[in-house]
Amino acid sequence: MKSRWLNVTHRGAFLAFLGLSLLGLGSTWADEADPPGRVARLSDLQGSVSLQPAGVEDWAAATLNRPLTTGDRLWADQDARAELDMGDAALRLGATTGFSFLNLDDHTAQMQLTAGTLLVHVRNIQPNQTYEIDTPNVALSLQQPGDYRVEVNETGDTTVVKVSAGQAQATGGGQSLAIGTQQMVTFAGTATVSYASATLGAPDELDSWSAGRERQRQESASRQYVAEDVPGTADLDTNGRWEATPDYGYVWAPNVVVAGWAPYRFGQWAWIAPWGWTWVDDAPWGYAPFHYGRWVTWNSAWCWVPGPRYVRPVYGPALVGWVGGPRGGVAVGIGVSVGWFPLAPREVYVPGYHVSETYVRNVNITNTTIVNNTYITNVYKNNVTNIHYVNATPGAVTAVPQNVFTSGQHVARHAMPVSRELLSTAVTSAPPPVVPSRQAVLGAGAGRAVPHPPPAVLSRPVVATTKPPRAPVPFERQVEAIKANGGRPLPRTELARLQPATPVAPVRLISAGGADRGRAQIPATPSRASAAAVRPGASQESGSAARSRAAPAASFADREHALQTSPVAAAARADRAPPARVETPQAPPAPQGRTDRPPSAQQHLPPTQQQGFYHDDPTHAQGRPPSAPVNRPPAAAGSAEQYSRPPPQPPSREQRYRPPAAPPPPVREAPAPPPAYRPQERPAPVREVSPPPPPVSHPQERAARPPPPPSQPSKSEPRESAPHGDRTSRERGER
Repeated sequence: MKSRWLNVTHRGAFLAFLGLSLLGLGSTWADEADPPGRVARLSDLQGSVSLQPAGVEDWAAATLNRPLTTGDRLWADQDARAELDMGDAALRLGATTGFSFLNLDDHTAQMQLTAGTLLVHVRNIQPNQTYEIDTPNVALSLQQPGDYRVEVNETGDTTVVKVSAGQAQATGGGQSLAIGTQQMVTFAGTATVSYASATLGAPDELDSWSAGRERQRQESASRQYVAEDVPGTADLDTNGRWEATPDYGYVWAPNVVVAGWAPYRFGQWAWIAPWGWTWVDDAPWGYAPFHYGRWVTWNSAWCWVPGPRYVRPVYGPALVGWVGGPRGGVAVGIGVSVGWFPLAPREVYVPGYHVSETYVRNVNITNTTIVNNTYITNVYKNNVTNIHYVNATPGAVTAVPQNVFTSGQHVARHAMPVSRELLSTAVTSAPPPVVPSRQAVLGAGAGRAVPHPPPAVLSRPVVATTKPPRAPVPFERQVEAIKANGGRPLPRTELARLQPATPVAPVRLISAGGADRGRAQIPATPSRASAAAVRPGASQESGSAARSRAAPAASFADREHALQTSPVAAAARADRAPPARVETPQAPPAPQGRTDRPPSAQQHLPPTQQQGFYHDDPTHAQGRPPSAPVNRPPAAAGSAEQYSRPPPQPPSREQRYRPPAAPPPPVREAPAPPPAYRPQERPAPVREVSPPPPPVSHPQERAARPPPPPSQPSKSEPRESAPHGDRTSRERGER
């Protein structure tokens, strides 16, 4: 038996690599109408934080573990904080902060900041992903993993950008400015934008809180058992224990002290488009185990079985099977009871919302181990019902009256005894065809008076380089369409048809190069290094003159260097120099991701090529669910599991990101006075705009230090780094 397992492991290493690549390609063929596989979890709340879900005008108290998506707004009141975990990034809001998602899907995270402070820690950026923060003054594109802080003042006429690590591109006022590591730039004005540079100051209390939260995640012991991009894994450390099982590998058992506890029982149902009914758990750890993986009883205790570690996870609103509910039509209001139970390993989850066959495969193979693609297709397309569900038992099924379900009330307070009649009903993959109430959209915090942002903050327009989607469909209009759709969630194509023509928020769209569409170019005016020296009314150059000398945007460091040169020499060089290529500040190596992760193209693994793949059909399985491949932590050096992991890569990510092309700032008639801040002295100019003079012969110098051959540039030895070295050293010593 042992030798057979080792053989499967060795074969699985190659199959994992091949399968991930194939599924990564296959995901591009998915239906564009599929819902996103990524959301943001409300993972920490301190103080009074309010939520305005997409499609409604009301505000409600934000609740822990609520998934957020496109169109959702947050307001962190005075002395409040909030954290949003996206798996590959974390967003942290300070006090008096107005925030919303203009767009959030698998490829785009477009955020709106109209007031307050936003800290963003980007852990990983895929080649086809975009991170953009839109403010009233500039649009900030995050181009590398790192730590970013953006502050918008109360009146919305000043934005401060701080980059502790990483690389960002700020666009606004007819300019595009590169901001590198350890740089701070203050932008002032909206129609006319000027900027001032300074070095980063000491971290404040908000920075320390953010660093502590990130350090907690990086040092989490649960990361070795769960896929990297699953949000909420750090919360598992202190709320349960990991146990090794022969059938399922490592499973997590929560420290539950409540009698009669079962998964999906202590929380409430919320209606979140386009998925529909979504589970929001009450427990502080209650996110990852309810949107990823499966549940099973082991040694008379509930245990969570995470999905494969080497695939990018796909979010599910609630991985359950359904019993009861109305039959023969759409129900509104009080009716029969509605019941559900957690799915066990290798049981197929069929969404109740409109999806493609590719989506069904992806959401299953990333959260459990299925027999094969054919079995998934049979269950999905042929509506297979003769399946023995392991958890369809009285102790695992939870039932409530229909009105409790549709109004989003707390389940445990209204749970009903599970009758034989309810258990005898056929199990369905889709929720019952019932119409949600407004309270179900607002969530558990509905009905309470909560603070909300001032009207000026809500209506304040922002600058964007990425066109956001249209405004979400008003809930009243959704209700009528849901009734016409048989009580089912509306497909994304239908939601798009019902959407208003207005954008999701007031946005002034500009080109990535910095020029407003339909507006004249307005150059930014560099000022002294102090952030207080911003001059909104600085002199400017006409758009035609700027375009006549257009060239790729120079970096912030280059502009500061130019301010220290002679005005006459600078003007002479500008007259005779050809267009210069883009120069960006040299940033330190980007934080290295975990070395046990596959390449970005290897995001998914077809079940026919997974470790521990089984050819049996569990349709008539009895008792304990069949064994799933063991989910084990990283093996020691030289083990078979390491063959499925790529070797550590150099920390440079220059090949992975494509900064937007941008025109240069217009050449100024006279530069500003030299700034107080000077960049670090360099042994040679960063860029020569004029042809260098012929080399002068100096025999003694050549004897002491021979120059490199003219045809071959000098090379520098690559710096070696141990696995995890760049990442952990930066995360633990960043402050």
